[in-house]
Amino acid sequence: MKSIELDAIDLQLLDSLQHDASLSNVALAEMVNVSPPTCLRRVKRLIDDGWIERQVAVLNADQLGAALGHGLTVLVEVSLDKQGSEHLDAFEARAVALDAVQQCWRVSPGPDFMLVLQARDMPGYLAISQTLFTQDANVRNVKAFFATKRAKFTSTWPLRPAL
Repeated sequence: MKSIELDAIDLQLLDSLQHDASLSNVALAEMVNVSPPTCLRRVKRLIDDGWIERQVAVLNADQLGAALGHGLTVLVEVSLDKQGSEHLDAFEARAVALDAVQQCWRVSPGPDFMLVLQARDMPGYLAISQTLFTQDANVRNVKAFFATKRAKFTSTWPLRPAL
């Protein structure tokens, strides 16, 4: 992956796509005032150079939870006894391998990791916690917070000028 400088058109393309990746190439080209072939070429370059990791559909968590019973979002602080890179890497590998782990962050200071988990219910969370936390002798402390309301969720980066 080569590093490129982003110009104003690249930033407009990234901003538009992160808000709606389903835009047609023609619509996207119109939004940023370039020709469709230029737009297509630039988007391809942004993908090839790694600026765009992937394009996904963001599902409605409330509707999905009601339909499938995935009703428990848990934010978890995890502290390890030993913080050597091999210990951090081992826990991280175990965490990211679980489908229930939506996000895994190494953080500092404080706990070593912050996780965002999705569980069907409390017994589901218990099963996840036993697999991820209690079977690892290096896990020193786990502090779980159970979400009661999601006030905001976004996957966008602020690329537009601040208001």
